[in-house]
Amino acid sequence: MTTEIATADLQAFTEDWLDWYRTQEARLADPHGFLAITGLHWLDDRPQRFPDAPGAWHTGRDGVVVHLDDGEELVVDGTPVRGEHRFGVLPERGGVDAAWGDAVIEVAKRGGHDIVRPRHPDAPLRTAFTGTPAYAPDPRWAVTGQYVPFDEPRPTTVGAAVEGLEHVYGAPGRIEFELHGRQLSLTAFPGQGAGRLMVLFTDATSGVTTYAANRVLAVEPPAADGTVVLDFNRAANLPCAYTDLATCPLPPAENRLPVAIEAGQKIPRERGGSSAEIPAEVTAAGNPFPRPAHS
Repeated sequence: MTTEIATADLQAFTEDWLDWYRTQEARLADPHGFLAITGLHWLDDRPQRFPDAPGAWHTGRDGVVVHLDDGEELVVDGTPVRGEHRFGVLPERGGVDAAWGDAVIEVAKRGGHDIVRPRHPDAPLRTAFTGTPAYAPDPRWAVTGQYVPFDEPRPTTVGAAVEGLEHVYGAPGRIEFELHGRQLSLTAFPGQGAGRLMVLFTDATSGVTTYAANRVLAVEPPAADGTVVLDFNRAANLPCAYTDLATCPLPPAENRLPVAIEAGQKIPRERGGSSAEIPAEVTAAGNPFPRPAHS
C-alpha cells in the first residue's frame, strides 16, 4: 500500500528526491569516484606492473605488497611510502586508498581476490559524464513494507558483474510488500549504517528502460513493529551500470520482481541510455552535469 508520503506536499517530496539524486551523482563523479577508474587489475603471487599505477604488485598469504621504483612514492594514511610497502591482508569488501599524485590507487579485496583499481580524475568516462537518466519522482512509488527477520542471518551467495566472481552476504531477513495488487518480497542484505538494509533487485523494466543486471535500494532501519518504507524513486544504479571495471553483486534469484518498477534511475547514457531522460525537476534545479548542446 502507499504510505502517507503520497499525500504530503509534492514540492517537499520532490526537493528531498533532488537532494538524493544530486548526492548520488556527485559521489559517482567525484574526482576519485567510480567514473575515474582506469583499470581493474587482479593480483596473484607474480609481481605485475600496470600502466596506470606505480610499482610492481603481488599478493599472497601475507596480503598485498607493492615494490616501488626509485623516485616513486605513494601516500598511505597520510604517510609517504617508498620502496617496498605491505598493505597486509585485506578484509572482504574492504580496502585502502593510496594517493599517487592527483590519482588514487585503490587496493581492495572483492570476492576473495585482491585487486588494484587506479582512479584518475582525467579518466574519459568521468570527464564526459553528463548525468544519469531517471524517472521523475512520484510519491506513489514509495510503499510500506513489513520486515521479517530470519532467526539468524542466512549466508547468501550471489553472482557479480565480473563473470566467475561471487559475493557472499549474510541476509538478516526479507521485506514483504504489496504492489499493483500483488504480494511480493525481497531478500534484504545489511546496508550502510546501523540497522539499515540494502536490497538488490531487477524488475520488468530491467534491460528495457533500467539497467539490466541490477539496481540497489537503501532502506532505513525498520520501525519497532517491523514497518519499512521502500521508496523505489531512490532505486539507484550500481557502478557496473557505468563501467566494466566494477565488481558489483547481482540480485539473488528471488529478488527478480515480475512487475515493472517505473521509478528511480534508468539506463545510463554510457550504456546507451538517453541523457534527454534526465527529469525536468533536475534541470530546473540546476543539474550539475548539464546535457551537451548536441544532445
